[in-house]
Amino acid sequence: MNTLINKQVQFKDLGLIDYQDAWDFQEKVFAETLAVKTLNRTLADNEKVLTPNYLFFCQHPHVFTLGKSGKPDHLLLSEDDLSNRHAKYYRINRGGDITYHGPGQIVGYPILDLDNFFTDIHLYMRTLEEAIILTLAEYDLHAGRIKGLTGVWLDFEEQINPRKICALGVKASRWVTMHGFALNVNTDLSYFGNIVPCGIEDKAVTSMSAELGAEVNLEEVSYKLKNHLAQLFQMELNVAD
Repeated sequence: MNTLINKQVQFKDLGLIDYQDAWDFQEKVFAETLAVKTLNRTLADNEKVLTPNYLFFCQHPHVFTLGKSGKPDHLLLSEDDLSNRHAKYYRINRGGDITYHGPGQIVGYPILDLDNFFTDIHLYMRTLEEAIILTLAEYDLHAGRIKGLTGVWLDFEEQINPRKICALGVKASRWVTMHGFALNVNTDLSYFGNIVPCGIEDKAVTSMSAELGAEVNLEEVSYKLKNHLAQLFQMELNVAD
């Protein structure tokens, strides 16, 4: 257990970034954070250093990613089809099945040492979801959870036409997290027709703009979401230039 608690989190919006570049960047920061924890194990208490925390937001060009538990046949496109759709495809090391990332979507990558917050992956996932739910409520979108399914949904109570608006998939090692969530704001939903989203065949996918009938200010949503995450995790956010 870490006796030094660091609630400060470095926030940076990476803008529109290629998925592989963002993945490589995550892996680098993730490895550096783990290295600090490894070093601390060898040091006396008065020599230990704080482990850092990061929160990155970004958008990606069109890309499909398949998690460790996913089925390759949930991608419904051939290599030629991918090229025609100007999309890429990666098998990656997060949990979950297949999802889509693209412009108009807020992708969040928290790289947190949960020893600084709480050591409970289930609570971590639910807290990410809660930040999304609170953000959507500011736009009069009533969202919540469906038992047994990860993510944030509309029509989650009656489930007449349940629609996923945010997908989650994370990796954690020694309580350090990576990967995260993808909130559909002004997303081109047609790309979800090329996959079985998150391996769920009987439920739809939606976006804020589809539900509200107009494009939404992405920077405003990002600002609200960032603040809800900070409040729920009791973070002290430091915003990078």
